[in-house]
Amino acid sequence: MGVCVHLARYQQAALKTLQPAADGTDPALIPLLGLVGETASVAAAYKKRLRDGDGAGPSKQQLREELGDVLWYTATLAHLLGLDLEDIAAASLEKTKDRSRATPDDERPHFDTDYPPHEQLPRRTTVTFTPTPRADGRTVIVLTREDGTPAGDPLTSASHIEDGYRFHDAFHLAHAAVLGWSPVSRFLLGRKRRSRPGIDEAEDGGRAIAIEEGISALVFAYASRHHYFEDVSRVDQELLTTIDHMTAHLEVSVLRAADWEKAIMTGYAAWRQLRKHGGGRLELDLDTQRLVFLEP
Repeated sequence: MGVCVHLARYQQAALKTLQPAADGTDPALIPLLGLVGETASVAAAYKKRLRDGDGAGPSKQQLREELGDVLWYTATLAHLLGLDLEDIAAASLEKTKDRSRATPDDERPHFDTDYPPHEQLPRRTTVTFTPTPRADGRTVIVLTREDGTPAGDPLTSASHIEDGYRFHDAFHLAHAAVLGWSPVSRFLLGRKRRSRPGIDEAEDGGRAIAIEEGISALVFAYASRHHYFEDVSRVDQELLTTIDHMTAHLEVSVLRAADWEKAIMTGYAAWRQLRKHGGGRLELDLDTQRLVFLEP
């Protein structure tokens, strides 16, 4: 029977075999370089298996030794950086859960249920995107609410190249549908929470709107390099982490990375249809977290 080793105990034992660094040398440098080297050794060993077949590759015993070296350098480097290996492992598992599973319905917050109905995001509504020629030869996109009133200002792509960004309000509507959060959608639909000035300023005001617009521009730049997610179902963790940092002080911060990933994919599915048809209607449904394209 193997010996069960707890990560904290392993880290303490690993430190007993850590040699002191030479005078004038950063103590973390040796384990850092060692970690890089051992990780490369694992990759090289596995590459040999892929190239020559399972029989020619390293045995499980050899791979175990290589990975053991990676673990040793990780444990000692963590200590020198003031980190606890068990805490690192726990945080990693929490991050994985945040990415792999959306917030359950019974844990999902509703950010405006305690507000008057006219300050709540509509649980179900339709927004129309209409291409409208201008006298200067440009075609702008005019958004209208379900009752026919305008929703914001007419939009162009504001770019030297027509890339379809003029339909980007689809992203904000997807945020509203999937996350139940969107300062921009509140502005477009006239649903700002003015009855509580503090919330209106901090959550629905200019700074929050600028942050959401920044997220849309950031994701669009990423999406433009990935075929606008047409054949992609996942978003890089680095991008989701950046979004998490940008919204850390806002109410939406309680939701998970998986929720943002779903919102992004929902928004781009609608955006691609709007761009393809040159406009159309989007049906927003907060209860089912859906944003459905309806042909013009």
